[in-house]
Amino acid sequence: MSIDRTDPLGWLQALLQTNDPLFPTGAYAHSLGLEEIVRLGIVQDEAGLLFFLKNQTMPALEHLELPFVRFGHEAAIGGDVEALCGIDGEISALKICRELREASVQLGVRRLQMLLKLFPGDVLRLFEEKRAAGEARGHHLTVYGMQVAVQGVPLDAVLMSYLYQSLAGQCSAALKLIRIGQEGCQRVLKECLDAAGGCVRGSMAVRREDAGWFDPMLEIAAMRHEYANERLFIS
Repeated sequence: MSIDRTDPLGWLQALLQTNDPLFPTGAYAHSLGLEEIVRLGIVQDEAGLLFFLKNQTMPALEHLELPFVRFGHEAAIGGDVEALCGIDGEISALKICRELREASVQLGVRRLQMLLKLFPGDVLRLFEEKRAAGEARGHHLTVYGMQVAVQGVPLDAVLMSYLYQSLAGQCSAALKLIRIGQEGCQRVLKECLDAAGGCVRGSMAVRREDAGWFDPMLEIAAMRHEYANERLFIS
């Protein structure tokens, strides 16, 4: 599929398709730590989910995930595949929990493989060759940054779309984990999105050497999840 970068509807069409739940990344099978957070009793209802997203998920997005999406976007625009491999390696080092690290790779590789079929381009192809050779793992943050660069998406739309996708994914998982309906999830999502502009703007000020976020509660919960006797989600 060829994208006309001068036509806003061109990149918007591609962005909508690749951010839709129908796009086969397997994200629906991951709670990214939320399942064990619920098991521990930290999130039990709508108010708890809102508190968790605003105080755990959004700070991590602002200080870690959105900056790395931006770094990947900038490297891909410049066609610097070596830089993309370096960014991918940093993401591996920052993801302490094995389960979350492997989930990131699983989502990223599935996205990359589908993008190569729909939006083939030199940057995606060269990065896949590096990944196949063991020079990168293909983390979701890296691949997402490359994807939106190839699609010609403006940076503010890049970051907002990733933030929305992350929050919506947690709300979708919550539907299966706690007593909350679709209306409750939409209320939570709306309150989070009301603060999304500040989160995105804050992320754009984060320098490469300062990027990072450590949340012991979520890391420990994700590690416990790996050894749980029963699990609804992969991570």
